[in-house]
Amino acid sequence: MFTGLIEEVGELRRLERRNEGARLVLAAQHVLDGTKLGDSIAVNGVCLTVTALGDDEFAVDAVPETLRRTNLGDLRPGMPVNLERALRLSDRLGGHVVSGHVDTTIRLVSREPEGNAVVLTFEAPAEWMKYVVEKGSVCIDGVSLTVMDAADQRFRVSIIPHTGDHTTLLRVPADWRFNLECDLLAKYVERLLTR
Repeated sequence: MFTGLIEEVGELRRLERRNEGARLVLAAQHVLDGTKLGDSIAVNGVCLTVTALGDDEFAVDAVPETLRRTNLGDLRPGMPVNLERALRLSDRLGGHVVSGHVDTTIRLVSREPEGNAVVLTFEAPAEWMKYVVEKGSVCIDGVSLTVMDAADQRFRVSIIPHTGDHTTLLRVPADWRFNLECDLLAKYVERLLTR
């Protein structure tokens, strides 16, 4: 489990295609502190297992399903990535409960300044919008965010300066596919009610 509070912006060093999967080698510093082989690190919100460790890098493997459902296969060497280590039971839960299991990818529709913030408008597939509610939580590229409003296939979030400075949300190209993890609790409630 994760909180959606990014600990560090790392960088993709290499993406090695292997059959239909891939191995990603990522430069990092802070998230390596105390990390062991087999630990989980969320990369752009995707929970991945550490398979190799170096002094300033780590490697993870992505299976074909992960590459189909997320933006990890779109990464190129030198691109920034959001990194977060798995939650410990003694940690504060400052964001929201995030599983690191991405539901789909979404597209940025607009980026507008508003006071000290930047408002991002996203378009999401209709089947996922039922889990996106006003003042609810979403996780975009691993970042826990509050939904300002939602209608049809669009929703908006507001990025404060700290989040803008310490994540990749405002650094990626305009045509970037963002990873979206909807609220886990909403999906469980729906499943229980429809059984």
